[in-house]
Amino acid sequence: MTSALALYIHWPFCKFKCPYCDFNSHVRERINHPEWKAAYLEEMRFYREKTGPRRLHSVFFGGGTPSLMETDTVAAIIAEADKLWGLPAGTEITLEANPTSVEADKLRGFKAAGVNRVSLGVQSLRDADLKKLGRQHSAAEALTAVRTAAQIFDRYSFDLIYARPGQGVADWKQELDEALAYGGGHMSLYQLTIEEGTQYHTLHQRGELKIPDENTAADMYELTQEIMDERGLPAYEISNHARTGEESRHNLVYWRYGDYAGIGPGAHGRLTVNGVKLATRAHKAPELWMQWVQRAGHGSHPFEVIDSYKRGQEMLLMGLRLREGVSLDAFQKETHTPLSQFINQNRLQKLVDEGLLEATDQNIRATAAGRQRLNSILSYLASQQSV
Repeated sequence: MTSALALYIHWPFCKFKCPYCDFNSHVRERINHPEWKAAYLEEMRFYREKTGPRRLHSVFFGGGTPSLMETDTVAAIIAEADKLWGLPAGTEITLEANPTSVEADKLRGFKAAGVNRVSLGVQSLRDADLKKLGRQHSAAEALTAVRTAAQIFDRYSFDLIYARPGQGVADWKQELDEALAYGGGHMSLYQLTIEEGTQYHTLHQRGELKIPDENTAADMYELTQEIMDERGLPAYEISNHARTGEESRHNLVYWRYGDYAGIGPGAHGRLTVNGVKLATRAHKAPELWMQWVQRAGHGSHPFEVIDSYKRGQEMLLMGLRLREGVSLDAFQKETHTPLSQFINQNRLQKLVDEGLLEATDQNIRATAAGRQRLNSILSYLASQQSV
């Protein structure tokens, strides 16, 4: 996918830091919005010099909380993206938003700026759980925001987190049924994980935070697949569900190992330049990133060349998350190595026999059971020991 390019814009600021979140997000009392707008445009111009003329496939404003951006900043970034690379009619332009009443009121402004898809961080429809998750909205506010998004945008999505502290399978089933009454063509349903460096991790280590055990979480996952399949929104990726044609085009670029430019503090990217795959990574600290952009025109660390073996590893890591799996033809084009020579064939066959993978002469993909155990499968496949 070297002809098309996805563009990711990272807004690093939030009003509050959620206790489960390990994303590159920061709380600041004041933000100089004109300065940030200028810095984004400057770094975009830097990356245009690196990519050359490419057709933009999608634009995604992530964070952090991009709905805290001023609408004219979003409009300026979209206009600059069109000027630098070109935005064909119908290009997917997504913005993540919190469903507070204040931010929901800005949705029409984002639509006028050029955004045509929103993703709302609802996370729960239970007020008590929203407080535990550190969210600043109520369930009623969240549903109002979803209804507002549905009125403004043809395409919208919202997120929910399950396997929360104290949550049982029956509780999750009821909540998911309620959520589906408001769902459009896409929903993201994430299992809560305890990430190092978060407040939840500290509490969990102390024994002060208990989450459902692995068997209960697995039951919730399987129930989720069953319900979403029945409702016509099957999983096209481990945690993402959509009606046919409503998949996130931007995120599919990541999972299919396409090229994307990451703009903003902590943003990562993958770019193919003259046949060489490059990993890009920006400074995480917002103030340091800003200083680098103002001094050098970009806030990136030196680019890293990704060799053929690592390209194969990354392609498997991302592609096996998808229901469609990894195309053998695409794998060979990306790595210049047949998949049969890249992974241990004895181990592959064992995983196929155990019902965790399916392999044909066209692709390799994880089964529903395999997608639950993907990290273990990838580690097992990567071993060069024969069995």
